[in-house]
Amino acid sequence: MSESFVVPTRFCGAPESGNRGWTSGHLAQLVDGAQDGGAVTVRLRTPPPLDTEMAISRGDDGTVEVWDGQVLVAQAFPAEPLDTTEVPLPVSYAQALAAGPAYEGLRSHPFPTCFACGTKRDPSDALCLHTGLLAGHSTLRAAAWTPRESAPELVWAALDCPGAWACGIAGRELVLGTMTASIQELPLVGEPHVVMAWPRRQDGRKYYSGTCLYAADGRLFAQADAVWTAVDATVVRPK
Repeated sequence: MSESFVVPTRFCGAPESGNRGWTSGHLAQLVDGAQDGGAVTVRLRTPPPLDTEMAISRGDDGTVEVWDGQVLVAQAFPAEPLDTTEVPLPVSYAQALAAGPAYEGLRSHPFPTCFACGTKRDPSDALCLHTGLLAGHSTLRAAAWTPRESAPELVWAALDCPGAWACGIAGRELVLGTMTASIQELPLVGEPHVVMAWPRRQDGRKYYSGTCLYAADGRLFAQADAVWTAVDATVVRPK
């Protein structure tokens, strides 16, 4: 990949900033080991600007940073393998599809133009994931996804927003601070997949989520843990 770093407007979260999952996935690809399935942690420091060429810097410890002038936007570095013991068993594509009408974003969405989960985006140009509670569950959610294209950044985006809905973004404003993900296989274009999401715990204003991506046959393609921070509802903060 080129060392220049740009987040195109297509991949927005809030209208004025980059989707943090896509941005994290784009940065993660510059970390050694990511393309071989290694886990990468990305810490977001400020809303990623759109259509802005940003600089990349590398540290001796393997950390990769992206800078908008003098402002540090995000840092990425190799992480320990994710714990797979809490990953839920896969559900079928039909079950995930049936959960879609329960998606709270259909009634009220803080960022309706979000690339990953927005309700005012065209499915031909965005993921449009509807992550709803699964039947018979109080916390476990799923979204049906049939990718039109496949790339690591899209997987990170798909693993991002469902975690916010699992942590209750419908009732409070949350901002993604840290995301750790690993990709074992990229999704297959035109094939059904399932994204699953669940809350892990809460510590004050911090909310922790888990997400994963399954193929229709139950193969685990990718997994992520994320940390979200609740912010003052009167302050507009992009995802």
